[in-house]
Amino acid sequence: MWKKWQGFWLVLPSIVLVLVFVYGLIAQTFATSMAPLTRRTFAGNEQVVSPGGFDNYAQLLADERYQRALWNLLVLTIVFVGGTMLFGMLWALLLEKGVTAEGFFRSVYLFPMAVSFIASGTVWKWLLSPGIGDHEAIGLNRLFIMFGLPELQSRWWSDPGPFNMAAMAMPAVWQLAGYVMALFLAGFRGISEDQREAARVDGASEWRIYRHVLFPQLSPIALSALIIIGHMSMKTFDLIYAIAGQNNYVADVPATLMWVQLFSQRNAPVAAANATILLLIVALVVIPYLIYTNRTEKGGR
Repeated sequence: MWKKWQGFWLVLPSIVLVLVFVYGLIAQTFATSMAPLTRRTFAGNEQVVSPGGFDNYAQLLADERYQRALWNLLVLTIVFVGGTMLFGMLWALLLEKGVTAEGFFRSVYLFPMAVSFIASGTVWKWLLSPGIGDHEAIGLNRLFIMFGLPELQSRWWSDPGPFNMAAMAMPAVWQLAGYVMALFLAGFRGISEDQREAARVDGASEWRIYRHVLFPQLSPIALSALIIIGHMSMKTFDLIYAIAGQNNYVADVPATLMWVQLFSQRNAPVAAANATILLLIVALVVIPYLIYTNRTEKGGR
C-alpha cells in the first residue's frame, strides 16, 4: 500500500503549501476585491465609500490614473520585450560565430542578471536624471553635453509624453538581454553542425542557413523567452519603485499603483481588484503558452 502511494505522500506537503499559499491567497485576494470599502468618520461612524462587488472593478477601470498605468505598462512591455529579444539575439549571433575571449563576453552580458532591480534602479535613477542644461544635467544628459550632443538630452521617464516608459525599459533591457542571449546561444549550440554542412554543400549562403535551417529550430526558445520576459515586464515593481518612487503619476504601472492604493489610500478592495486584473492579464499570456507546450510534448511522444 505504501509503495503504491509513495509518490503521492512525498509530494503531498508541496501540494498543501501550493494550495494554501498560492491558490488560497488568490482566492483571498479576490474575496477582498469584492468587499465594500468603509471609512470611519470623525464622529466615529462607518461610512460606506464603495458598496463592493464588481463596483470596485468598475471604479478602478474608470480611474484615469489606472488607465494611464495600463498605457505605461503597454509601452514598457513592448519596449522591454522587443529590446531584450533584439539585443539577446544579436549577442547570441556574435558569440555563436566564435569570438576571442568568448567566456569573458558571456560573463559581461550575463552579469547584470546577478544585480537586483533595486540596485540597478538606484544606479539608473542617476543615469536617467531628468535635469537638462549645464547646471542641472547629470548622468546621460551630462555625457551628451560633454560629447557636444546637447540636443540628445531628454527628460527620460519623467517626460509626461506618451512614450516616457520607453526610457524606463532601458535598464530592464540592460539587465535581462543577457538572459535571452544565453537561451538563444544554448539553442544555437544544440543544433548539429552536420545540418549546416549539408546546407553549405547544397549551395546555401550563410544567411539562408540561418533563415531556413537555424532560426526555425529556435522558435520554441524564442516563444519561451517572449513569455518569460513578457510576464516579468507586466508585474515589474521594484525597478520602477527604485527609479521613480512609490507615488509617481507619470511613471505609474498597475503594480506600483497597487502599492499606493493599499498603503497610501488605504483602499484594500480596489488594490485587490487591481491585483486580480493584473493576474488575469498575466494569465492571458501564460496559460495559452502552457496549453501549447503541453500539446507539443504529448504530440512528440
